[in-house]
Amino acid sequence: MFKTRAISSILLVIVIAAVLILGGPILYVFTLLIAMKAFFELTRVMKVRGDQEKVCLVEIFGALGVLGYYAVVFFANTLVYLMLSLTLAIVAILFVYVFSFPKYHAHQIMAGIFSFIYAPIMLSYLYLTRNLENGIYIVWLIFISSWICDTSAYLVGMAIGKHKLAPILSPKKSVEGAVGGVVGSALVGFLYGLVLEKIGLHNNNTLWVFPLISAIGAVLSQIGDLTASGIKRNFDMKDYGKIIPGHGGIMDRFDSVVFTAPMIYYLAVLLL
Repeated sequence: MFKTRAISSILLVIVIAAVLILGGPILYVFTLLIAMKAFFELTRVMKVRGDQEKVCLVEIFGALGVLGYYAVVFFANTLVYLMLSLTLAIVAILFVYVFSFPKYHAHQIMAGIFSFIYAPIMLSYLYLTRNLENGIYIVWLIFISSWICDTSAYLVGMAIGKHKLAPILSPKKSVEGAVGGVVGSALVGFLYGLVLEKIGLHNNNTLWVFPLISAIGAVLSQIGDLTASGIKRNFDMKDYGKIIPGHGGIMDRFDSVVFTAPMIYYLAVLLL
């Protein structure tokens, strides 16, 4: 299991690095694909589709909403059109609720709307961050504050973790590990900023902005991790899927990225 997980992690890092460096349409398609997969993982776990239902209109209109939103992100990335695409998707799902009543219960509709917004919309900030000025450098902060935090929290928690962070929701997570995750992300963010500053790719602000952004992102990444765990526990599911051997589904591996991507985007806009 550990070997499978390690190999999957290495391959995933290589893929992520490649699409982040290339950016453009390649990153866009990659983001759209993982967003769509995350949407269907959430609808499955949250039981949007009935047990005997072969075709779920809530999922169909939600998926069309994801495609519409991402089309706007790529072709007409303005606030008006983004809000229009979100509004139309939500209204479409509510149309399904009204005109198929009582086929779908209100909780299935709310879960469908939540699944549409929670992962696909928030993951789109991965692509949007890469498209910022100097986004090729900034976008890495999303993963520094997510995956570096996860690794640092695990190592510190294993070494000195004693106080439970969320004993019912995630018994293995500790306060010490959480702090270690934030510190580890901030340190890597600082070193990353230092390297960029030394080779002249960023200014001196990088030396304090990058670790600050990484630290804030690390706090949110742990909330994202716990949120995804909470949803699984509420619906008595172990994993969101099996697409990534040793890890599970897209939501099992990108649960923290869902939270960090929007925050890194807005912090970068405000501070850099």
